[in-house]
Amino acid sequence: MTNETDTEKTVSFGFEEVTPAEKVSRVKGVFRSVASRYDVMNDLMSAGVHRLWKHDTIARLNPQPGERLIDVAGGTGDLAKAFIDRADRVARRRGRENVTSAVVCDINDAMLDAGRARADMAAYAGRINWVCGDAQALPFEDRSADAVTIAFGIRNVADRAEALSEFRRVLKPGGRLAVLEFSHMTVPMLQKLYDTYSFNVIPRMGELVASDRESYQYLVESIRKFPKQDLFREEVEAAGFSGVSITNFSGGVAALHYGWAA
Repeated sequence: MTNETDTEKTVSFGFEEVTPAEKVSRVKGVFRSVASRYDVMNDLMSAGVHRLWKHDTIARLNPQPGERLIDVAGGTGDLAKAFIDRADRVARRRGRENVTSAVVCDINDAMLDAGRARADMAAYAGRINWVCGDAQALPFEDRSADAVTIAFGIRNVADRAEALSEFRRVLKPGGRLAVLEFSHMTVPMLQKLYDTYSFNVIPRMGELVASDRESYQYLVESIRKFPKQDLFREEVEAAGFSGVSITNFSGGVAALHYGWAA
């Protein structure tokens, strides 16, 4: 007789296979550990290039005055801030008042605390809300957002299909989804070089800067376990998004999957 434990679904946590509940718990632990040094480590690991990728993601979204963004796994609020800033510029050109707003939704309270504590967030009081919530069960009403973003977070979700379904649920018809994630190099030789850098430098950097080698070892492994660009596009399309495109950044170090709520 096979018991329930023997047949329980497993998912990847880096190179390990764990239960979905265990992944959620361990991912929370990872980001609780690195929250205070998260922005610094992002700059160091990517030599600051992640800021350009985020800039291009927001440009693709083309925020308009009065729109509402839900930034899932939004961490310290980079995309939410950039979304509002760009909509403000559009509003000024049109001579309009801008009432654009954003919600940073993250499962980890430590990441939200780090975002709220940023000095540059004081100017966004009342326009950026901070909500502790799970990507797989978003605490928002149906059709309540014009855009949904998730940057470097989808690979940490235990059930991507469930999360993508939630993104579709909260988007208005015609709403936009932007998923920015570390991905796979488009040239095999470059992938080998990138792997060498990732596995030898990033965990050591995490140890020196954030006093946490183990968490950054997981982050490197989780990137390698994430599906290649075309396969992930199929997942996004299966969730009900149309016109899904892929934009590779830095030769595939990161990729933007962009689609519309059908």
